[in-house]
Amino acid sequence: MNPSECIDRLIAGLKDWRGKTFAGIRKSILAADRAIIEEWKWMGSPVWSRDGMIAVANAHKGKVKLTFAHGAQLPDPDKLFNAGLEGNARRAIDFFESDKINARALKNLVRAAVHFNQTQLKKNKKQKAPAGTHANLHKSKRHEAIASSR
Repeated sequence: MNPSECIDRLIAGLKDWRGKTFAGIRKSILAADRAIIEEWKWMGSPVWSRDGMIAVANAHKGKVKLTFAHGAQLPDPDKLFNAGLEGNARRAIDFFESDKINARALKNLVRAAVHFNQTQLKKNKKQKAPAGTHANLHKSKRHEAIASSR
């Protein structure tokens, strides 16, 4: 089975309110950005990624938990995060039986996570440039300018 099929099966197996909540969370995440991919990790956890992990979800006995990998670095103007607030990296949203999903706010949070991942990816690429690349680029442009002026 591919990861999306595994998530379908997980949701179908949740016969109570958690299945509907899980499906709503998934729908909002996937609607936030068409390039998000679904993964199945850690022996049974749905993960959504784009240029790095965005979030992982799990159904617990009395809640559905959506944990954002870099939640501590994300803006949360709608105050969705209600769990894991003391951590330096992750933040989570615990959904309980009577909770409604604020799809607009969740999509915005997912988009912020994608933006964070893309920003980190760009930073990492710049840091991993081979030593001397920047200096050699300037040197070659200088030589081109000198040669063309002759």
